[in-house]
Amino acid sequence: MFALCLESSHKKGMGHLFRALNFIECLRANNEACVVFINNDEPACEILGSKGVRFEIVDLADTASGWETPLIRNYGVTVWINDRLDTELIHAKRVKESGVKLVTLDDGGDGASLSDINVAALQFGCEEEIKGKTVLAGIEYLILNKEIKKYRRLRKKAEKLLVTLGGSDTYGVTAKVVEILKRLGKSATVHIGPSFAHQRELSEASSGGDFNVIGRVPSLLEIFYSYDLAVTGGGMTPFEANASGLPCVIVANETFEVKNGRFLESIGSSLFAGFHEEINESVFEKEPAVERMSSIGLSNIPLDGAEKVYGRIKEL
Repeated sequence: MFALCLESSHKKGMGHLFRALNFIECLRANNEACVVFINNDEPACEILGSKGVRFEIVDLADTASGWETPLIRNYGVTVWINDRLDTELIHAKRVKESGVKLVTLDDGGDGASLSDINVAALQFGCEEEIKGKTVLAGIEYLILNKEIKKYRRLRKKAEKLLVTLGGSDTYGVTAKVVEILKRLGKSATVHIGPSFAHQRELSEASSGGDFNVIGRVPSLLEIFYSYDLAVTGGGMTPFEANASGLPCVIVANETFEVKNGRFLESIGSSLFAGFHEEINESVFEKEPAVERMSSIGLSNIPLDGAEKVYGRIKEL
């Protein structure tokens, strides 16, 4: 039994949730049972329920009660996967003392030091600093949505623009981007996620411009297919978009996303417009080499990372 422990909120975003869902699809394909332990976040719990994922709400801030131990026993957990970025040592000790294999994703907390595997797909050039018994570094271990294979195509020119800045858009970057596009006389479809809380700012920014706002969609990848260029955050979204052939203009919502934006720009599949507090507007004025960028994304972002991670876990 696999347990995936993750956090989702307006502040933390929903990237951990969507990555967990990607890995759950891999587990299901391999006939593995799983359960999700998650904080009480209504949009995330609604999504898990709609996808038939077994989950239990826990207090992730509780470091005293030892809630992990009875859950491991009751569910018969054999592999515990953390996707919370910074886990504490006391939590990791409890998991390991229960005789369970501990895996963590992009974890920089003290708890990562006890992990059997730390999957660090988005760490570029600093592998020696990553904690964990075994470190899986590099984009070959990216856990991407398997649906990408259905929606891959080469783009040739930037005719249709999509703006999508995460499930929550914690800092209201969508409105900032729309303001820039409006000043440049550009039109776009604007996608807002389940935890988006900046409707007023977006309404004001888009007023008088040519913008179509869409809400929840069954498949963002299916939406991607209809567009030629996307403005995204710097988490997993631009990697999935590039892998499907959709080039991106990346605005980093968090400081740790800056390296992701720079990496994708360095390989030529996206443009990087900087951190959200200091957006480089000149990037939006450029005429992107869409066909070249699209081809690079299709050729350089691997799609079998989930299977590789699963295979390494099974070797433990």
